[in-house]
Amino acid sequence: MTPDNSPLEPAHEGLGAAAATLSTEAIAALAKELGLALEATQCARLLQYAQLLRRWNRVHNLTAIDRDEDLLTHHLLDCLAIVGPLDAALERHRPAQDPSAPLHFLDAGSGGGLPGIPLAIAHGHWQGLLVDAVQKKCAFLQQVQLELGLGNVRVRHARLEAANLGSHGLIVSRAFARLRDFVSLTRRHLADDGLWVAMKGRAPTDELAELPPDVQALETITLHVPHLAEQRHLIVLRPRPGAAGPATPPVRR
Repeated sequence: MTPDNSPLEPAHEGLGAAAATLSTEAIAALAKELGLALEATQCARLLQYAQLLRRWNRVHNLTAIDRDEDLLTHHLLDCLAIVGPLDAALERHRPAQDPSAPLHFLDAGSGGGLPGIPLAIAHGHWQGLLVDAVQKKCAFLQQVQLELGLGNVRVRHARLEAANLGSHGLIVSRAFARLRDFVSLTRRHLADDGLWVAMKGRAPTDELAELPPDVQALETITLHVPHLAEQRHLIVLRPRPGAAGPATPPVRR
């Protein structure tokens, strides 16, 4: 997840030999470093997802990353790292919502299912719609949904700006587009009290300055991904009707 949306390049602090191998034990241990207590069934689904991603990638070139160690750090751990900060951001900015109620989220330009699949596994009560304009990626996502038995996931082959995708309390993206394009393409699908959340590499100061005046940047959250020696940030946005210009959000560390 780089600012220009180019493929991720391996750059990590190094995992132990056991953790470098895809396994439920490795996933559980790494999730624990993020403060996540995943159940065995969740770890098994994440493992199965990673194995499917690796297998399909050999034929369909879904991602530039295919080594076990990098799948763990750059895909699974990278996406699991947003779970806790995202939950906290939702509590801060949607305080009237019941956290136990189903949250409908849209993963814009889901690609290989990141972060939509890990989010749907970590939060089984959320309802996710994964959207991509590339048919082969949607075929992969449908296979993941089927083989993992993810009843809370739907897949849609569509262009975001043209399709009727319903209303969502959360719209997420990872290495998808510049912030101004992200909000522009998905605005019609955001609920009145909804939030946009974009996963980025370095803090995208230039992209924040480009936001339209009626979009408010609420905060930039600095993420800490164990064993990954790269910057990661989560950008939280929402509509701000009648605003004069973009705000500079506080940085949370």
